[in-house]
Amino acid sequence: MKMLNRFKTALAALALLGLVIGAAQAAPATPTTNHRSSQPQTLDRIVAVVNDGVITQNQLNARVRSATMQLYRQKVQLPPADILRQQVLDQMVTERAQVQAAKEAGIQVDDAELEQALIRVAANQKMTPQQMRQTVEKDGVTWPEFREEIRNQMMIARVREREVDAKINVSPGEVDNFLANQGAAGAGEEVHIAHIVIRIPEGASPETLNKLRMKAVSIDEQARAGRDFAQLAATYSESNDALQGGDLGFRPVDSLPQVMSSAIANLKPGQVSDVVRSPSGFHIVKLIARKGGSALPQVQQTHARHILIKVTEVTSEAEARQKIGQVHSRLKSGEDFAALAKLYSQDGSAQKGGDLGWLYPGDTVPAFDQAMNALKVGEISNPVQTQFGFHIIQVLERRTTDVSQERQRQRATMALRQRKMEEANQEWVRQVRDRAYVEIRLDDQ
Repeated sequence: MKMLNRFKTALAALALLGLVIGAAQAAPATPTTNHRSSQPQTLDRIVAVVNDGVITQNQLNARVRSATMQLYRQKVQLPPADILRQQVLDQMVTERAQVQAAKEAGIQVDDAELEQALIRVAANQKMTPQQMRQTVEKDGVTWPEFREEIRNQMMIARVREREVDAKINVSPGEVDNFLANQGAAGAGEEVHIAHIVIRIPEGASPETLNKLRMKAVSIDEQARAGRDFAQLAATYSESNDALQGGDLGFRPVDSLPQVMSSAIANLKPGQVSDVVRSPSGFHIVKLIARKGGSALPQVQQTHARHILIKVTEVTSEAEARQKIGQVHSRLKSGEDFAALAKLYSQDGSAQKGGDLGWLYPGDTVPAFDQAMNALKVGEISNPVQTQFGFHIIQVLERRTTDVSQERQRQRATMALRQRKMEEANQEWVRQVRDRAYVEIRLDDQ
């Protein structure tokens, strides 16, 4: 899922795209991929109720096909069909609960925003939008279904940013402690890891906790005995990356949740950790590889400017979106960025033409940072929404610089923030899922 690194504005939406496009490009024609066209169509039915929404058999079948092809592409042995179906349904239930939480928070993604996201996704896959549509439909997923999945994942990303990411704070004392105890040892080191999560329901009884712990221990013993870790993850893990074999790719070790970094501290590549517990569940972590770690790395700085239209008690979200759209149209027609920033931007940088100076990674909120990092020098973004309102961003220059003492503190702040965000996101997802009304009708005939 490498596309997530560059186009995080579409965020988890791209996970579905990776399943559909990656599998369609890599997998040969098989009875599985042709099943839909060769078999008679049956009447659709409801397989799960999530609060006031439903998941249908056809929707589940489409996701199972995509998951099957993704696992095939990754050369992961498939779990038994009934377990794979249950895993996919569980992920869909969790997604639906999060989408409904986003709707309750008043978050929407209009058609114009969705079209822009689809264009970026297609470009990242080196396709035209029409080619992407053909690839999706070839895999048996209708275009309207695919569009709605992308829209839903964008809504999930926004509600997480509002309800979780924007509320994360890192104190100076936490930074001091990090630098004193962890910063130097883990500076610049990255680890490639995979994990399995057994989720702990909110308010679980001691009996339930013991049962889940024993389940995790059994899985851990199988992994240590040499059973394929990716298959174990696809079979048992209750994380949203289970059907990618639990693979998290390379991650900075100092930004991992504490439970993970501690679990792998003494592991060699290829080894599997003991079972460890976090507030959200029991975890099993496999260390695949390590790299870096010899010195503090150089970092890339970005010189950028922006125009901000805030959402306030006086200016609604719709009005702010309309106004930023008008400013964006004027920029596209050739008007001067600095002049428009002075006229319209509602930010302290307005009198400097929107100039934010040189920014380090993490100096801005995640949505702004991600959109800025996706731009080329000189390029102007489409309107970008953050908790502050709507921005138009232009990258003026980029440079690489050494990490000073001040930047070491900022790097530590970023690492701690990322660690807290991951832990808080896991807890938020658990709460949303556990508080949802869920009725499974998978075995109803």
